[in-house]
Amino acid sequence: MKRALRLARKGRGRTSPNPLVGAVLAREDAVVAEGCHREVGGPHAEAEALTRAGREARGATLYVTLEPCNHYGRTPPCAVAVAEAGVGRVVVGMRDPNPRVKGGGVEWLRDRGIRVDTGVLEEECRRLNQPFIKHCTLGLPWVTLKAAATLDGRIATRTGDSRWITNEESRRFVHALRCEADAILVGIGTVLADDPQLTARLKRSPPCRQPARVVVDTRLRIPLESRLVRTARQVPVWVAAATDGESSEASERLREAGATVLRLPEKAGRVRLSALLEELGRRKVTSLLVEGGGGIHGSFLEEGLADELRFFYAPKVLGDSAATPMIRGGVRERMADAFAAYELKVRRFGQDVLLSGRFRRELY
Repeated sequence: MKRALRLARKGRGRTSPNPLVGAVLAREDAVVAEGCHREVGGPHAEAEALTRAGREARGATLYVTLEPCNHYGRTPPCAVAVAEAGVGRVVVGMRDPNPRVKGGGVEWLRDRGIRVDTGVLEEECRRLNQPFIKHCTLGLPWVTLKAAATLDGRIATRTGDSRWITNEESRRFVHALRCEADAILVGIGTVLADDPQLTARLKRSPPCRQPARVVVDTRLRIPLESRLVRTARQVPVWVAAATDGESSEASERLREAGATVLRLPEKAGRVRLSALLEELGRRKVTSLLVEGGGGIHGSFLEEGLADELRFFYAPKVLGDSAATPMIRGGVRERMADAFAAYELKVRRFGQDVLLSGRFRRELY
């Protein structure tokens, strides 16, 4: 199952809205064949392993990180293929949370006399697919807050200068995170200050699947000459604006440029983020990388919408109280009211430090 988990990770950034899945066919201690779900629309992990095994699959044990599907989607049901190949036993990491599948594959196989064991390395399998599980069960994307800050928690000087806080190695890793996300989100303040591209710029084979770019822009202030709007026909740009926005003319100009305007309800004078997440979920976004700025990060935390943190710290101290903070949230008079983080991990990129963790104690 550990081998299957390693295989599953090969599909990162290319399988959404489908899950990451790995499969290994073995006979006693010998691996017969293996496979993974490499990209959306492609063969599932079980199908790839069975094809490679051919007749050797008969009587073998199949280890798979996720319950074999028993419904028709882009590909035929894997449970049927497993049975037809004559597999003698199936070991499943976790049940499929998809309401269309839940329990169906396991029970279908058992009804045909195939031994099925479940729950092997289940926690590791669930961790691997937290975005998929959340989207299946709640219809919402997995939300990661990403920021690059000085040691005193500042993401820009008082003049707005932020290039560059972290080193090139850290920035390269950020592009890897973008490769794995379905969408990247920033506030209009970040667009006006930095004019970002918000694309994944890594040389990979196969190339990165570019994430959709989302801008929270309640009053539609995004400039038509911004790099986001100018490239909207190449990589999707979704501008989240208020339902009762005044400028239908600005909305039409953005649409003509290739951007999509999402009209959403307001909360306290800005787009309601919970409504935006629901809309992104409907658009099959399973993972959302929130890149700021500080007000956006603060709003996601205040509304309890953040799942994960990826905070980069550079060996620099601004020491300026007017510099832009990493997070702008509400007033907290007691330390007991602070947001808790769990399962923190530290990674070094040269002299930069990446702090990763979760804002939720329990797994989805």
